[in-house]
Amino acid sequence: GVADPETLPAFQAIVTWYELRTTVRPILGDRLTTLFAHAISAGTGSPVCAAFFRRLLEQAGEDPDHPALDEREATVVRWGRQLGIDPYGVPHAMHAEVAAWFSGPQLGALATSGALMVSTNVPTTTPRLPVGVSAGPLRRSEVF
Repeated sequence: GVADPETLPAFQAIVTWYELRTTVRPILGDRLTTLFAHAISAGTGSPVCAAFFRRLLEQAGEDPDHPALDEREATVVRWGRQLGIDPYGVPHAMHAEVAAWFSGPQLGALATSGALMVSTNVPTTTPRLPVGVSAGPLRRSEVF
């Protein structure tokens, strides 16, 4: 299992995303931090992670399928979705759009957070790896 001594270092490396989230929240705010993580998780196809963030959004009164987004938020969500689908395939225009909203250090923190979120999704999307968490039904939306 995940907490086995043999796998604990790997698990600890992945959950550093939670620590990095404390750096990202002042940049994006709580709501957009969750939307960003959900977009990445939905992009990777991780039923466990996408369902986790979907639940957080629903508990906050959000409609995960149709969140009300301003231009900045929509840019971050589109970028997150692309990071989840193909982190190496972010078009230059999309990068420029995201970079217009954030300073260099902020963009670095967000990109690192995004990369860790993608990494967190890998164990739950890799066939035949045991996952001890029930995701429940996963609904994909057009936004994510």
